[in-house]
Formats: sequence, structure tokens, C-alpha cells
Amino acid sequence: MELPGFAVALWMFVCLCASVVGYPNGRVREACTSMVPCHGSSPQLSPEHAITVNGTEFKPGDNIEVHLSGPDFEGFFIQARDAEHLDSPAVGSFVLADRRCSQLLTCGRTKNSAVSHTSKAKKKDIKVYWVAPEDAPRHVQFLATVVKKYRIFWVKIPGPVVSQPDVLSPTPPLHATSEAMSTSHPVSYISKPFSASGCGIMKFCIRNPTNCDPGSASCFFLSFQQEESSVFIEMSGPSEGYLAFAFSHDQWMGGDDAYLCVNVDHRVHVTTAHLKERSHPLLDSENALEDVSWRLADGVLQCSFRRRIRLPAYKGRFNLDISYYIFLADGEASEGGLVYKHRRQPLVTDGLYNVTGLPQDIGGSRAPRLIKAHGALMFVAWITTVSIGVIVARFFKPVWSHSFLLGKELWFQVHRMLMLTTVMLTSISFVLPFVYRGGWSQQAGFHPYLGCAVMALTIFQPLMAGFRPSRHAPRRQLFNWFHWSTGTTARILAVVTMFLGMDLPALDLPDPWDTYAMIGFVAWHVGTDVLLEIHSYCLVRKVEVIEDDRVQILQSLTSAEAEGRLFKQIVLTIYVCGNIVFLVAFLVAVNQV
Repeated sequence: MELPGFAVALWMFVCLCASVVGYPNGRVREACTSMVPCHGSSPQLSPEHAITVNGTEFKPGDNIEVHLSGPDFEGFFIQARDAEHLDSPAVGSFVLADRRCSQLLTCGRTKNSAVSHTSKAKKKDIKVYWVAPEDAPRHVQFLATVVKKYRIFWVKIPGPVVSQPDVLSPTPPLHATSEAMSTSHPVSYISKPFSASGCGIMKFCIRNPTNCDPGSASCFFLSFQQEESSVFIEMSGPSEGYLAFAFSHDQWMGGDDAYLCVNVDHRVHVTTAHLKERSHPLLDSENALEDVSWRLADGVLQCSFRRRIRLPAYKGRFNLDISYYIFLADGEASEGGLVYKHRRQPLVTDGLYNVTGLPQDIGGSRAPRLIKAHGALMFVAWITTVSIGVIVARFFKPVWSHSFLLGKELWFQVHRMLMLTTVMLTSISFVLPFVYRGGWSQQAGFHPYLGCAVMALTIFQPLMAGFRPSRHAPRRQLFNWFHWSTGTTARILAVVTMFLGMDLPALDLPDPWDTYAMIGFVAWHVGTDVLLEIHSYCLVRKVEVIEDDRVQILQSLTSAEAEGRLFKQIVLTIYVCGNIVFLVAFLVAVNQV
């Protein structure tokens, strides 16, 4: 009878905690529908702040400048909604003008459909840009929630209504016909997403993920279509900063012919550049590109242009009738158009390709093969061979003590074989990143340092085992403790190192799937270990209850272990199968990046 009261009390406690915590970092996705902050008080009635826009009409793809201004305020939340149905979900997407004081949020299924604050710092004015979607309603109204202080706030402050004009075929917006930063040719507007229908038939395409639809918000797309003496190029992908691709003679950055589409003040500037090693691209003062077009909509950046196959008059431009490795990268850009280093490893084709040759539809990899091999070998070593070897040595001595292989007890031979395999796999894997990088990586955080510690312990463990005292020697107990502690330390460090390595740019497994899978593996191993420990403890307790004589206890213990042999073998079989499932999942993920 007391449970309902307890449940009510718990519910009130959670609500009070939520009210106290609030959203000082601006991540207010929980308020997407109501736009009401969970501050435990009622909103004010007469707003002190106003929303203004730079136009009253829009067409799909247009950018509307939105201002929120008024007396000092700490937090805000801006959305655009159907003016005729203000309770409907947010429409369109936003682009930031200042990332220091505002951030993009995703409400519902529309990416970047809301804007909020990044901190409690006082602010007077916020400027953002709203991008009209293809399926925008005829009338759109801007709404804002403003927090002056914790308990002083206004909800859904009404802003201006912008409407679509009554025309059948919209013309490109005015700003889309301006000239780009280094483009000497007129710029036009792209009206819809690119199509992959001609990929592998009429044009050479690169898609990531493989076979993705360029119209989706998660597809990186690059296509080349030869038209007589020129090539028409299309590039699109989810980016708020820039997209870029480059032709290279190898799989390393440096000495490459690059092409960038940069979002500068909500206009895309298309330019050529030269990549010199791992530094900022050197933008060309003259642009050899023609028929430049672009589009920004729903968080996707699109650009297209044409260039001649051969450009002898332009230094640094490669001829397009030769095979190259092709890079595809994305990242952030400053308000002035300066591009920052890409946040993740660029996509690189797995071979040399001639974009004016036979049309193909290919994918690419964001992880170099050597790094993939490094990750795969480490997963094999520390998810399968080590884990199974430890279980065998810890719990199967009594079970396999009377079985022999090559003159040694079976458990020992299996344990030694698995551990030596671990040493071999770890040693090979350890070398691969150094071969790929050509030395030490300064950008991998603690991962390489912990990796070196794991490698040292991996080598030290078998060397120490080579000096193992005999079973009844006085130092055998000391050796057992050292052997156990070294192995346990190596396993813990290896798991931590893999946790850190999975999110490095060179591999970057799908997040948060990779973290959950690794946590699942650790829980799987610890759970199996605990289960077998409980089973062994129960056997000992059973013997102690049955017998009091020390000799009889040992004899009964041996008998009890024999009785538990089937249980342990079943547990080991299930454990090995589970480890193989985890391993396969990780290897599939490594292969797909």
C-alpha cells in the first residue's frame, strides 16, 4: 500500500531536480515542443524582447536574417513554425552567425531546426539565419523563448510572419547571383538535391556511405561527368562550414589539386586551392571554374561547377585524364571564410581512378588500411585470445588437469598458445601506426602512450613466465602474484586504450555504438568471471558441509570439480561464442569506416 506514495514522492523529486538544474548550456531539446523552460515558475506576460527579420517573403532555399534583441538576457530558444499551425513541429533549418553565443539543435526529425544559447553569459542581441526548406508552408512565423533570469522568462514571443509569393516558378534569390570570393564567373542557384541516377553509367561517382542517396542529410556525394573537353562536377554533404575534394598522386596530403566550397556568411564560395603538406590550403588568386552553382538547405551544402580537362595556363591544376587518389573532406569555417582542419579523417579512395575514364560508382574509406589492420588485430588479441586464455587458466586447471597435449597439461598448453598469439598480434599491430605515420603521432592524445605501456607489459609477461619457479618452490607464490597483477594491468590498460582509440579521427568507429559495444564486452567478461567464481565457491562450500577431515575435503573437492566439469565447459562454450559475436561486430564496423 505504500508503493504508490513512494512512486509519487520519487516523481516529485525528479521534477524538482529537473526544475533546479535547468539548461545553462542551452541544450534544451526537451523543450522543443512546448518551448517552456523547466524553471519551476510561470512565464511573464509582457515581453521586453523583439524578433526582427530582413524580409517578408521567401522561396525554398532562401536565407532569412533573424534578429532577437532587447535588454540583457541569459538564455534563448528560437524556432520557425507554420504560422497557421503554431503547435506543429519546427520547419526549416538555421545557420549560425556567431558560434560563441549560439548553437544549433535538432527538434523532431529536422536537423538544425532550432537555436539556443551556449552559456549563461549576458547578451543583448542574437543574429541567426533561417534557411527555407523545399516543403515549407506558405506562411512561417518565428517564435522565441527568452530567459532574463532563472525565474523571469517569456515563452513563445511572437515574431514576424514571412510568406511565399504567389508565383508558379520561383526565381533564384538575389544573394545567390553574387560573385564568389575568387570566382570570376556568374554564380547561380541549385534548386534541388543532386541525383545519383547516372552514377556508373554516365558519370563517375563517389558516395559515402556506399550507395547513399544524395538527397539524404547524411550522404557525402561527389560526381564527375565528362562533357567534350570539360568535366561537370557536383559535390554535396552535411556541412555548415565547407566541403572539399582533392586529386592526389598518393594517399597523403601534400602537393594536391584541391577544390573547396565554403559557407561564408550563408553564401557558398567555390574556389580552387593547392595543398602543401598538412597546412591550410593555399587559395588561388585566379579561378579556372565555370558555371558555378550552390545551395544551402536543411544542413546540406551543395555546389557544382565545370572545369576543363586540361588547364596548362593555371599552375597547380592537374589534368583530369590521368588517374589519381581522390580525397573528400568536410569541416568548419570561420565567418571570414577561413577553413579549419577537418574534424575527422577525410574519405580517400582505395585506389587510383581516372574520372574521365569508364564511369564508376564507388565508395571510399575514412580509415587507412594500416589503421584498420591495427584496430582489427588489437580487437582479435584483447577481445578473444587474452580473455579466453585468462578464463582457461583461472578455472580449468582442475577440469583439464588429467588431459595432456604434447607432454604438458591441456589447460597450460591452451593458455600458453592463446597468450603467445596475443603477443604476436599485439606486436604486429603496435608497429602499423608508426609505419603509417612515419613516426610518433602528436594528435592522438593518451592513446599512443597507453599503447606503449600495454606493449611493454605484453612483452614482459612471457619473459617473466620463462623464469617461472617450480610448482612447490618457495618463490612460486610471489611469481603467481606478479604474473596475475601484470596480466590484469595489461588487460585493463588495453581496454582503456581501445576505448580511446575507437574515437580517434583515423578510425572513428560509429558513436555511440562503439562505446556501448565495448561496455557490453567488459560486462560480458566480468559477468562470466563472476559466474565461474560463484560456481567454484559453491563447490567448495558443498565439500566443507559434507566432510570435516582435511584429506577427505580434498578428495571430495576433486569429485566436486569433476561434477562441475560439464557446467564449466558449457559456460566456456557460450563465452567463446559471445566473444566471437563481439569480435565480428567490431571487425564489421572497422571495415565500414
